[in-house]
Amino acid sequence: MSTFRVLQFNMQFGQMWDDTYPDRAPIRLEYTLEEIRRHKADLIMLQEVEQTPPGGVQIQPPPNFTRLQAELSAYDSWFSYPKADVRELPFGVGLAIFSLTPLRSTMRLDLPSPPIEFEFFGKKMTPTDRVMIGADTTLLGRDLRLFNTHLLAFFMLGSSSTMNPFQRQLVAEQLATSSGPTILTGDFNVSRHQTLISQFAERGFTTVQQTEVTWRRRPFVLDHIFYNAGLRCVARRVVPTRASDHHAIVADFEFV
Repeated sequence: MSTFRVLQFNMQFGQMWDDTYPDRAPIRLEYTLEEIRRHKADLIMLQEVEQTPPGGVQIQPPPNFTRLQAELSAYDSWFSYPKADVRELPFGVGLAIFSLTPLRSTMRLDLPSPPIEFEFFGKKMTPTDRVMIGADTTLLGRDLRLFNTHLLAFFMLGSSSTMNPFQRQLVAEQLATSSGPTILTGDFNVSRHQTLISQFAERGFTTVQQTEVTWRRRPFVLDHIFYNAGLRCVARRVVPTRASDHHAIVADFEFV
């Protein structure tokens, strides 16, 4: 084998997609697992692994991640919640990396959110912080650096990450520290994604695709697999799935 496969998937804590009532769709983690398994990926990069209960409670051990670990027992894994916050809304939180090869040098980095006010069910709120995680592994006899993140959706707050670039800058700074083959995945929540692609290109990173929509709720390219010059993307596809409100992205790479 001369290539390895990466799966990028915002799993929306296992909530299926329903065209009529998407917010009332059932949670079926078995469908998430089915979607993950069918791609036979060497590296699985997940966002929104858990759903936040009221009050921002972070259940320990994280239930969805724990089940994924048990079901994907051939993989080593690394998970992190964002910083605990009582303001957290009842949506998806938590990042995970699953690797068929051992993970080492795991890290996490808080990505602070600005105090932009928005209304949620008649209550004034400000957004909670996000997080970036990372790890090293060795595939095909070569070292590989992995990053995974989920940025704030500024477009949902009547703003943009171009006007509030701090989270993106922190991610870009991490990319700058990695000189060897590196992959960055995530839900970047940038509606005008060309600005993100240009910013990371300045750090030597390319996205595997930028034309196919990855989110069902709006026609945006929110999800990406970025890679640097130590790697060559030899195949990629956006995979529609009803296991989430996001589509999956699958990409095959070889070392240069």
